[in-house]
Amino acid sequence: MQNRIKATHATDPCMKSNAKNVENTRPSTTSPVPMGNIEGREWWLWGLAVTVTLVLTLGIVSLTFPGFHVPVTDWMDLKERARALAALVLLFDIYALFQHLQLQRVRRQLAERNHLFQLITENAADMIAVVDSDGRRLYNSPSYEKVLGYSAEQARSSSFDQIHPDDRDRVLEAAEKARVTGRGERLEYRIRHEDGSWRVLESTVSTVGNAKGAATRLIIVNRDITDRKFAEERLAHNAFHDSLTNLPNRALFIDRVRHGLTLASRHSNYRFAVLFLDIDEFKVLNDSLGRAAGDELLIGIGQRLTASLRGMDTVSRPRLPQLEESLAADDTVARLGGDEFTVLLDDIRDPSDAVRVAERIQAKWRAPFVINGQEIVITPSIGIALSTSSCAEAEDLLRDAEIAMYRAKRAGKGRSELFDPAMHAAAVKRLTLETDLRKGLELGELLVYYQPIVALDTEKIVGFEALSRWQRPNGMVQPMDFIPVAEETGLILPINHTLMEQAFRQLRVWHSQFPSDPPLFISVNLTSKQFAQLELAEEIGLLLEQSGLAPTCLRVEITETTTMADEQRAGTALAELKALGIGISIDDFGTGYSSLSRLQGFPVDSLKIDRTFISHMDSDPESREIVHIIVLLAHNLGLKVVAEGTETAEHVKQVRDLGCEMAQGYHYSKPIPPEAISELLRRELGAKAAASTAR
Repeated sequence: MQNRIKATHATDPCMKSNAKNVENTRPSTTSPVPMGNIEGREWWLWGLAVTVTLVLTLGIVSLTFPGFHVPVTDWMDLKERARALAALVLLFDIYALFQHLQLQRVRRQLAERNHLFQLITENAADMIAVVDSDGRRLYNSPSYEKVLGYSAEQARSSSFDQIHPDDRDRVLEAAEKARVTGRGERLEYRIRHEDGSWRVLESTVSTVGNAKGAATRLIIVNRDITDRKFAEERLAHNAFHDSLTNLPNRALFIDRVRHGLTLASRHSNYRFAVLFLDIDEFKVLNDSLGRAAGDELLIGIGQRLTASLRGMDTVSRPRLPQLEESLAADDTVARLGGDEFTVLLDDIRDPSDAVRVAERIQAKWRAPFVINGQEIVITPSIGIALSTSSCAEAEDLLRDAEIAMYRAKRAGKGRSELFDPAMHAAAVKRLTLETDLRKGLELGELLVYYQPIVALDTEKIVGFEALSRWQRPNGMVQPMDFIPVAEETGLILPINHTLMEQAFRQLRVWHSQFPSDPPLFISVNLTSKQFAQLELAEEIGLLLEQSGLAPTCLRVEITETTTMADEQRAGTALAELKALGIGISIDDFGTGYSSLSRLQGFPVDSLKIDRTFISHMDSDPESREIVHIIVLLAHNLGLKVVAEGTETAEHVKQVRDLGCEMAQGYHYSKPIPPEAISELLRRELGAKAAASTAR
């Protein structure tokens, strides 16, 4: 800090050399003894000795002066005076010796303190320096060379130039304040290492004053806190960044969105958008490839997403002059967790900009990712929310983008959707429905209704399809409203478990009340979530055993889409069910992507033709021909056919003419509670008895 800290007071006269200056600033381990007091005592003792010597000399010499005669009678008095003078000299010598010993003791204490100070400064990890009022370095501890790599001469000659340019003013201000007030403050600043790198120092300044109390020297203690600052910065970074991808995390992204909302409230022509991305079928990829490969894929996704956005310079318009505080470009991409990523598009013109970015992202992701030498193609579903919405909170805007993302997933995946307020209303309604559905399941509001399946050759009921119905206090909830919610949330598993448990017991009751040959059967639907359970066959077998129902009286229905989604799993699960003696039926056949030739490898007993073909048979010749072909191919494979959705007598006549064995639909009965089914069976049994009597 050469020539930087100019003092207005004169230098202490006691400062004889740099070494002496350092000596005066060294700390004491006992009570401090000022150097000026020691020198004053030495001068006083020396002056006293000179004075006494001069007086004695003058007294002795005066005896030799001419005219000085001592009477004989006064010789005795003279001797006494001489003895007194000799005693006085002896006392003075004793006193002088005592004072000399005292000074020697003080000097030894100072020497010990100096030695202790030297040991402390030379072995301390902290760097200690003494600077005079003109900014000259009077002393540098050896740790300067250990920590910063500078020799003593280098540290003394150019210390101020080694301070970071951005920190020099603060250092000068702190030094001047310490000199003026006599109190130093803790200061952090950067200083250049001899190798060119920057180190962070924590500095404490103390002042040394002269007799008038003016600060003449500064004692500076510097501590290298570079590693601590790095650790603090790393902790701060980790608190706001994802540990896997190193992208901003949810907390930092929310902060950026909040900042964007603040800008939007100040400037009416400022707009931004939030994109919410979710990787389609990521769980399947993660489960099949393994967690390590899944993490590597997420890292690659983050890198490609960041790179693709940096290249989209046509998205943002030129920065508005009044927007001095803009959103940080590096923080526009974030990972919220799992396979969810978000993008903040800053200062867009209109919604089409955000849509165009989403389309570009999807186009970029068409190129496969290479993980462990294997190419993987993924698609994102993207939800878009604009700052022009009524959201006042960052969390609300992120929620809207997420709602739009789920709408994109339901629309077919690999798509993007722009949020509108109706989506939020639908999401709130869905959440309410989910909550009420959970409560309804606990309260027993989920009931089992049955729809008869009729043999077309005898027009007799041969079985039933068990269907879940939700009877709320304020009315019945349609299956199309709550079944999709149950499937998405996983509530379909306990719902279907309860359905099978009740249906199996009810069928046993009907077997005892209305015996037939063959006995009535029950048909239940298996969802994709159930079908994916490894213990599916074991669970159904246990329910059959508990109810006492024969496995041959049960048929499980699965859609062809579920069957074809994972053919290996489908083959295993169907074989396990078939081994129990359970019948297998393909539901809604004709609406998926399978073919009868592919189903040939599965142990299937029957097909249920989808109602969309049956309902149009009387008005659409093409639908009738499709049904005819399905029936022919099914019979060639030894499969029975159930016509689902027969609502009129004409439908029944046509499917009977085409060779369908069974029919199910509103022509016979809509789904009804078990009491109504019992009444149907009772009427049918009565009609049969009346016919026998008539014959």
